[in-house]
Amino acid sequence: QVQLVESGGGLVQAGGSLRLSCAASGRTFSSYTMGWFRQAPGKEREFVARISRNGPITDYAESVRGRFTISRDNAKNTVFLQMVSLKPEDTADYYCAATTSFRSALAYTTESAYDYWGQGTRVTVSS
Repeated sequence: QVQLVESGGGLVQAGGSLRLSCAASGRTFSSYTMGWFRQAPGKEREFVARISRNGPITDYAESVRGRFTISRDNAKNTVFLQMVSLKPEDTADYYCAATTSFRSALAYTTESAYDYWGQGTRVTVSS
């Protein structure tokens, strides 16, 4: 089992940048595929990005591709989400998630693919 703790959220103006972090407990972090999801007020949670166990494979939602970058440091049990050129529509609670299961690329874009979730960190982008 792994516990996930997100940090790095905050208030930023449109066009600004933030880097979110997700620290994981345990000694087997490299065995987890990691994902980021977000939930805007009044909307369902949606996929943002995911990264494979050792980091060579990444995937992004179309809405963030080219602006967000997911990365991981397995030595520090941490996954990051670097966000640039932020837009007001990026305002949401951001959650990291983890799974050890092997799934298709499409499946990793769904909430049900992940077994463990953090509590979330809020990102607010002002116009």
